[in-house]
Formats: sequence, structure tokens, C-alpha cells
Amino acid sequence: MLKLDQEGTFLGFPRIFLSNQTLVKTEHDFIVAPIFATGLHPTESGVRLYVQYMSKEMSEPIRGRGSAHNPKNRFREEELEYDICPETGRLDRPKTQLLKDHSGSIISSNNSPDIGFDFSVNPYRGCEHGCVYCYARPSHEFLNMSAGLDFESKIVVKYDAPKLLRKALAKESWDPSPIIMSGVTDPYQPIEKELRITKGCIEVLAECCNPLVVITKNHLVTRDIDLLSTLAEKRAAKVVLSITSLRNEITGTMEPRTSRPAKRLDAVRELSQAGIPVHVNIAPVIPGLTDDEMVPIMEASHEAGAESISFNIVRLPYGVKDLFVKWLEDHHPDRKDKVLNKIRSLKGGKLNRSEFGTRFRGDGAYGEQLRQLMKIHSRRLGFREDSSSLSSASFRRPETDQLRLF
Repeated sequence: MLKLDQEGTFLGFPRIFLSNQTLVKTEHDFIVAPIFATGLHPTESGVRLYVQYMSKEMSEPIRGRGSAHNPKNRFREEELEYDICPETGRLDRPKTQLLKDHSGSIISSNNSPDIGFDFSVNPYRGCEHGCVYCYARPSHEFLNMSAGLDFESKIVVKYDAPKLLRKALAKESWDPSPIIMSGVTDPYQPIEKELRITKGCIEVLAECCNPLVVITKNHLVTRDIDLLSTLAEKRAAKVVLSITSLRNEITGTMEPRTSRPAKRLDAVRELSQAGIPVHVNIAPVIPGLTDDEMVPIMEASHEAGAESISFNIVRLPYGVKDLFVKWLEDHHPDRKDKVLNKIRSLKGGKLNRSEFGTRFRGDGAYGEQLRQLMKIHSRRLGFREDSSSLSSASFRRPETDQLRLF
């Protein structure tokens, strides 16, 4: 929120004026994206222009972050207010902040018809991996934050997740069912190495042999091979590794804090050698940028020991579209139009579709071509058509703190 004096000059930023409701720079390179403006509002002392703004330098990519700014929260009338360095005129590079979650429960239920699980545990809200395309980014807007830098730098942590999980599984009302970790953000994002909350949850699940599916992009999952192996011996564990590209130059900017492709393949190899079923999801496929890597990823995953494979087309809900377009402009300007046009060809002329049954798949001739490509090479390489099913036959309710007193 920037305050202007009676003449329309930004206070504290000399020689920038308001002319015909347009910002005109004469000395500093300030950019105001029209999509972020919500209009002019008179006040007693002058006029306030509610805008999201950034200096030209900050519109450039931030090393180690997928987004370079905070787009407007769709639930808020006002814009986010940034602290600008008076010497450089730039925003400070955000450091990761950990915020405590005070939720009283930990297992989330799902009733979406196109998501193949019923229950999930999400130890973290927000994700330091910073994947620019992440469909979970808009969930941060429910926390009164932004889907941009906030999502990857302000992580809401469920410190009590293992204790809450133990309590939930000990209830007679819990009917043992596979639990996904996690359905929203990555349970093995970088802060997990220190906090070990995911590990604590898996210790509870291993103790009671409740089936578990882990979805991750991080090699850190191999740290917990001992626990996952214990579950796998009871046919109660599976790991899904998401691989988007085999090229470091793409993953390094598109998914800046994830494990690099070779490390993810190492994780596939280590987990499968430990007897843990591994499924590789080529997700998301970026048409016009990474779709030519589908077969090489399939071959590399098979060589590493994955038993099954699938793919998903990129989803760009709400403000993620704008973040993704900006990323293309920054890193692949020559591919921008091709990528966006191909996505539209798969999404009925749009960059995103939200209807159940269509949001995860690609329509049209190109979508069918990708499905046939997957089918043909899956058969050639010998991937299982259906990944390993999980069993809850060995489930036993965990001990609670109260029972341990006796």
C-alpha cells in the first residue's frame, strides 16, 4: 500500500507521479501490474493507490525461489505491503519462516472423485521446494497469505502431528485405511531434515502397521527406509517419486529446492532395492517443454527399479497461472507461446480447467497422443498396469499416553 500526497507523488519515492491513473517513472524503475490494481480511494490526507508493486530488479528471478513476488490474495481487498530497502529500492530476499499450526486433528478426508485416496496427513502447509507450477499454492490464500513467495517461505508447521496421529489411530472409530503423506505439500521438503515431523508420523504408522503411501520429490525419503521397509514387509507401504525432467537446468529453476533428477532416481533405486514398491509419476508434464522427456524418464525409472508409472498434465489454478507465465518469460521466453498454446489445446482453450474428471487430464488429439505414448512404452518396458495394492490386515491400534501408564 503506497501513500501519495495531494499532487499524486509517492511519499518517500521522489519523481514518480500519477498521471491519468497510470504510474510514470522518471528516475526509478518501478513496475505496477494493472492486474493487481484495485483502484483509487480518497482519504483526508490525500490519495492511496492500492497496488502490488516491485522494483525492476525484483521482477527478475530470485535464486532458490520459484516465484519472484507475492501476487494478490484473491480473498483480500487490500494488497500486500512490502518493506523496501531505502538504499537499493529492492525487496529483501525472503528467508524461510516457520509458523506453528494449532490444528486439533491431523487426518484429512477426501471426497474428490478424481483423486485416488480417501485420507491424507499433511505435516506442513506451504512448501519450501518452491515448485512454480504447484497446484497447492492457492491454499496459502486461506491462511491470509499469498500463493507466491509466501507459499514457499512461510511454512505452517504441525509440530504435534505425530501425537495427533497416534490419538486418531487409537480411536475405535478409525477403520484402518491407506494414508497418503501428503496430498498437498511435500512431507520431505528441506525443513523436514531438521524437524523430523514426517519421520515421527511414519514411526506411529509403522508401530501400528497402518498402510502408507508417500509422495515426494526429495531424496530425503531414503532416510526412513528402515521404517518404510517394516511397513513394506506387511504390504503396507509404497513410495511415489515425482519426476518432471531429467535436465538440471529446468528443475533448478522450476523446482529450485527439490532433489535434482539424478538424486530422485537414486531414491527410486535405493527404495526398490530395500523391497519398498516405488511408483514414478511424471508430473507435471509441461507441454512444449518437458513432454519430449516422457520416454527417457520412463526408461530411467525402469532401470532404477520402479514397478509402475503414470503422468499428469500441469494444472494452473487461480494465481498459479500468472506465476507460471512469469517463470516462462524469465527462463524460457522462446518457448512461452508454444507452451501456453499447447496447454490450451489440452484444456479446452484455457490454461486451467477445474471440473472434476478433466482437471488432471489432457483432452483433444494431443492428450490422446500422450496417453498412447505412455501405454505403448509402459508395455515395452514391463511396468505393471496397476501398482501394488496395500493391506491393512496387520493393523493394530497404537498405544496412547494413557495406556502407557499401566
